[in-house]
Amino acid sequence: MKNTSLLIVLVLGLFATEMDAQFRNGNRFGRQRGSQIPQAQTPPEEPEPKTADQLVDEQMPKITEALELDPFEEAVVRSTFVKYVQKRMELQILKLEPNKMKEEFEKLAELQNEELKAGLPEEKYEAYLDLQENRFKTKKKKKKRKKNKD
Repeated sequence: MKNTSLLIVLVLGLFATEMDAQFRNGNRFGRQRGSQIPQAQTPPEEPEPKTADQLVDEQMPKITEALELDPFEEAVVRSTFVKYVQKRMELQILKLEPNKMKEEFEKLAELQNEELKAGLPEEKYEAYLDLQENRFKTKKKKKKRKKNKD
């Protein structure tokens, strides 16, 4: 019985000391200002690789605007791009030798272009080829400055 009462007195004493210390530091009911134990720094997680859909979705607004696609044409271009971006991603996973990889990428580009040619009107397909040649950078219209001749 003596051991039990001694244990209770010690626990209550520790509890009272802890509560007193918290009130002196301005903390109430167990809130602490900061941990005195240094936290191990975890390295930042690498971002998840983007999916084919996400990659295409990032580029579609520029392409749609540059080619002036209607909703149907936009759907054709988007589905074609997603399909071939996914195939390119699968090829990269295979890690083929460089020459074989280049050859496969060229085949995919040809197939993609054939599919787009079949799905787009001639003038929009030609505009797509021009855009592709410029690496999908839309040309910004430059304002001409008027020179003041005094």
